[in-house]
Amino acid sequence: PRKAPHIARSRERGLGKRGAQEARSMFVKVMEKINALSNEEAYKSFWACCGCKKYAESMVASRPFVTRTDMFDKSDAIWATCGRPEILEAFLAHPKIGDNKAAAAHGGKWASGEQKGMDAASSGTAAAMAKGNAEYEAKMGFRYIVCATGKTAEEMFSILQSRINNDPATELAAGAAEQNKITHLRLNKLMAEHSAASL
Repeated sequence: PRKAPHIARSRERGLGKRGAQEARSMFVKVMEKINALSNEEAYKSFWACCGCKKYAESMVASRPFVTRTDMFDKSDAIWATCGRPEILEAFLAHPKIGDNKAAAAHGGKWASGEQKGMDAASSGTAAAMAKGNAEYEAKMGFRYIVCATGKTAEEMFSILQSRINNDPATELAAGAAEQNKITHLRLNKLMAEHSAASL
């Protein structure tokens, strides 16, 4: 489920009436900046949020966004229309969990920071993750996708273990749901880039 609108409302309650008005004004300005991007700039920005051509092109075409909620709703609707080929395309845009070299060199500008939990992994956990990734990919036919932000290496490996016995169809859906979580986080990062305030 999408948390962004609820979070925004919670922040407004904490800020008070004047603060809420300023927050809304800030969101409006951020939306105006995103709407004003050239098609090429917007495509690159949305592809960085979800590495799928159909998704990025559809988000560009869905502008202008009226509000933050509007952008998230359109993002969800577009992702829901994506089939197996588009989902797998987005999966391939991610470095494998624990592949620090690929994450650092990855075209997606946020990939490296999202896997920070792997930085503190023991050699044993890192080796187990690499082995688990290989076993998962051999069974499913695609790589293991999890929203890594805020998770430790042990948590990510535990999730892999809990999912590896699922069938590929179940895992495709699970991975697509994780991708949507990642997309939401990256849309927030995109908005932060166009705002003087941290969202």
